Amino acid sequence: MEHLVQRAVAVIRERFAEPLSLEDLAQSAMVSKYYFLRVFTRVTGVTPGRFLSAVRLQEAKRLLLSTSLNVSDVATRVGYSSAGSFTRRFTESVGLSPTQYRKLSLGSGCEPLEPALCEVVPASSVLLPQARSTGSVTGVLRTSGVRLSTVYVGAFDGVILQGVPASWSNASASGRFTLARVPTGTWYIHAVALGRPPGSTADEDPTLLMATVGPVPVAGDTGKSLDITLSPMDWTRPPILSALTGIAPQAIAA
Repeated sequence: MEHLVQRAVAVIRERFAEPLSLEDLAQSAMVSKYYFLRVFTRVTGVTPGRFLSAVRLQEAKRLLLSTSLNVSDVATRVGYSSAGSFTRRFTESVGLSPTQYRKLSLGSGCEPLEPALCEVVPASSVLLPQARSTGSVTGVLRTSGVRLSTVYVGAFDGVILQGVPASWSNASASGRFTLARVPTGTWYIHAVALGRPPGSTADEDPTLLMATVGPVPVAGDTGKSLDITLSPMDWTRPPILSALTGIAPQAIAA
C-alpha cells in the first residue's frame, strides 16, 4: 500500500497551505481514515498531521531564506492563521526563531552548534538542554560508495529531526562516533551529511544523506552501540527541520 501513502505525501507537498484534514488525505488515497492513518504512520514513521506540519515549516524555512516576506506573511503562506502560533512552532522545531533563522541563513559567520561564535543568535537559544547525563551512545557510520563531508550525529526526542539535540557529535564516514552525556530516556539517533557519488565533480550539487535509528533507550552507565548507514533522503522521510545540524541551511532547503 505504499503507493497510497506516496499519493498522500504528494498531496501534502502540493497543498500544504490548505487546511488539510485526515479525512481529506484519506480521500486522496481512497481509503478509510483509520486504515490510512495506520498505513501512513507505518510507512513514514510519523502521523499525517506531523508530516504536514514538517512540510509547512520546511517551506517556511525556504521562504525566510529566499524572500523578504515578513514573518506574518510567511506564516500565512504556509497555512498558519496566527503568526504567534507559527513562531512558537517554528522555534520549537527549528531551534531558532524565524528572525534568528533568517539572520543565520544570510550568513553571520557562526557555526549553528557553537553559540559562542554567533553574534546574531543569542546563546540561550541554541545551548543544549541541561540535564544529568547518565549514558552514552556509540556506533559506526557507513555509506554505500558516497564520499561524505563531516557527518553530524545527534540524539533527538523524535522521529523527525527537529529541535535541539540532547547530545551531538561529528565524525567521518566510515568511522566511529560517540554521543557522550546522553540523559536517561528514549532517543532517536539522527545522522546527516552531504555526500558526492564517485566520479562527481566539485561543480555538481552534493546529495543530502541521512539516517535515523530508534527508539534507543539510554539508562545508567550502559552505552548503546549502533550500526548506522546513511542514504539519500526519499519521499517517505519528513523534512529536516532543526537548524542545529551543522549543515548549511541552503543545502537542506535545496
